[in-house]
Amino acid sequence: MKSPLILASSSPFRQQILAKLCLQFDSFSPDIDESAHPQETPAELVARLSEAKAQTAHQYYSNGLVIGSDQVALFNDQILGKPHTVENAHKQLLQFSGQVVTFLTGLSVYQLETQRAITKVVPFKVHFRTLSEAQIKHYVAKEQPLNCAGSFKSEGLGICLFDKLEGEDPNTLIGLPLIELTKSLAEFGVDVLGQ
Repeated sequence: MKSPLILASSSPFRQQILAKLCLQFDSFSPDIDESAHPQETPAELVARLSEAKAQTAHQYYSNGLVIGSDQVALFNDQILGKPHTVENAHKQLLQFSGQVVTFLTGLSVYQLETQRAITKVVPFKVHFRTLSEAQIKHYVAKEQPLNCAGSFKSEGLGICLFDKLEGEDPNTLIGLPLIELTKSLAEFGVDVLGQ
């Protein structure tokens, strides 16, 4: 690969997912306003934010391919926030019992030299088991998912909350859809298997 690969994220989960591709990459923490615009749909929000995160790389780099990503969780067409407290986490998970939560993950690959971006939104659905209050209390106490949208960590004990997962790429749920990423990189001439 001629130009560097750069991940616009300080998330250790996204860094671990990208490392699966066995490519060298730098990373930095993008500093952007993540507020939604008036009338913006959740899909438009994650697409815009993932591209904006990638574009902030101009502050640090002059060339390369930058990967930006953003994610929202939706329940009954409402964006879920992070619970921040045990009580809120308990309430969120009680709502989800036997229900479906949809995750929309924005993915943008941005070429610094040409300012060309390929931006996609990848959906993923999580079907929750019917959960008892005791199970929810135990889960929240054990994993403390207070900074996670939806009050769970699918890469940990949270997997036990689900009946099934529905989507093309399980990495999407954690925040970086690798199947779509490899397709976007190929459009910029990067063959991940050929590196």
